[in-house]
Amino acid sequence: MHRSADDPIGVLRSAVARAVADATSAGRTPIVLIDGPSGAGKSTLADLLIARWPAEGRPRLVRMDDLYPGWDGLDAGSEALGRDLLEPLRAIGAGSWRRWDWAGHHPAGAELVAGGEPLVVEGCGTLSRRNAACADLTVWLEADDALRKERALARDGETFAAEWDRWQAQFERFVAREHPRAAANLVLDVTGLDLPGGITEVRSGTTVES
Repeated sequence: MHRSADDPIGVLRSAVARAVADATSAGRTPIVLIDGPSGAGKSTLADLLIARWPAEGRPRLVRMDDLYPGWDGLDAGSEALGRDLLEPLRAIGAGSWRRWDWAGHHPAGAELVAGGEPLVVEGCGTLSRRNAACADLTVWLEADDALRKERALARDGETFAAEWDRWQAQFERFVAREHPRAAANLVLDVTGLDLPGGITEVRSGTTVES
């Protein structure tokens, strides 16, 4: 077990580098999954990871926000991720996912994903047990509850404010059923993650379980 209190990005990059190297050596497409509650910093951390990618190649980033079929779609999005993208990617070397048109309230075009280049997926519901079984690295983010809500509403505005309780209830049911934190081999408390500028402070430690 490794602990770090001041450099979650460094810890994450090291873990990703090892996971990518192991997957590549085994002939697998490297898959990194990042989950956690709304406002924990998943999108920001994924962006920072892509910008500071510690291995060769340019990873593909898929955001769960683009998969959910509406505000009641957390479970459906999580299931589709495994069924259409992760499991086929593992089984036959290619998968797909279908974008959701939030403005039109209907499915949009399918996005094809070929094997080879690393894949990073971030969003609530990513770490179901089914999905985690396909991954080379599973990451769980957590942060202070009040700060999470402040971040999420600052990012998404009044639209999310009206849906916060509805979405949170879905996520809590998902957590109770799937135990995503227990499925993670990297747990980061990112309460001090500064959204505009990166990591400024980490009030709690980072735990990496191997």
